[in-house]
Amino acid sequence: MMAIAPGTGMAQALRAARAALSVPGIEDPALDARILLMEATGCDATALARDPQAPIDAVAAARLGAWIARRAAGEPVWRILGYREFRGLRFALTPDTLEPRPDTEALVELALRQATPDARKKRFLDLGTGSGCILLALLSESPDAFGVGSDCAHAALVTARANARALGLADRAAFIQADWAAPFAPATPDAGGGFDLIVSNPPYIPSAEIAGLAREVSGFDPHKALDGGDDGLGPYPSICRAAMQILRPGAALVLEHGHDQEGAVRGIAESVGLVFAGSERDLGGVLRAQAFTRPV
Repeated sequence: MMAIAPGTGMAQALRAARAALSVPGIEDPALDARILLMEATGCDATALARDPQAPIDAVAAARLGAWIARRAAGEPVWRILGYREFRGLRFALTPDTLEPRPDTEALVELALRQATPDARKKRFLDLGTGSGCILLALLSESPDAFGVGSDCAHAALVTARANARALGLADRAAFIQADWAAPFAPATPDAGGGFDLIVSNPPYIPSAEIAGLAREVSGFDPHKALDGGDDGLGPYPSICRAAMQILRPGAALVLEHGHDQEGAVRGIAESVGLVFAGSERDLGGVLRAQAFTRPV
């Protein structure tokens, strides 16, 4: 563990933390050191700039030293802190959930465009919900909607429910343990059945490639939430088939996928009768999400 003496000034502690994180595999040691310092001391950027020589007390010094040691060993910053922000909302993380990442905001943006004002008053479904970040972000921007999140991992659902409570959305979200869409009955439009929007960020990394991912991913994200089978496309056929059954006619399925899976995912969706309805690129310019509608 990196030792930081109580009474050390914040600027000096920041330099020491940055130096300790200047090791192979850590992309931005200065940023990581700054985030961990501010969290450990409870200060913000303004306070740090205003009084960089302010001393660190013993509790904060011990906390920062332990956190820097964990980061130097490869643990991601947000895993250390136990939360990450996504679309301006704070989500608790556990070992059973993926860390929400900015790329997935492309999925949310596309889903919101597909959810017409009328649909936003209805029912959303998130398959493989994990921390609940996608569903809860959608609900936070669709105040009249109700959402259901399914996941095969009970521990992930515990986290999702806790996030819904923390965000004040528990009365508009339900979470169930399920294998994708297995429990949901086929839509019966005449009786008002079916979902108005389905979203999913399923596992899409080919099994053989997981070991070669960045250690922050391969060592800390749950492998079950990463592993898409031999070709990375394993979950998509069952999700698309289910969507054709449980979406109301005219409603959309929105899927996240890998950087080179656009054509394959579109082919799977169209093979079951879904109709391509648009796409969205992530912050890096990669086509990251596609939307498909159930024909009317």
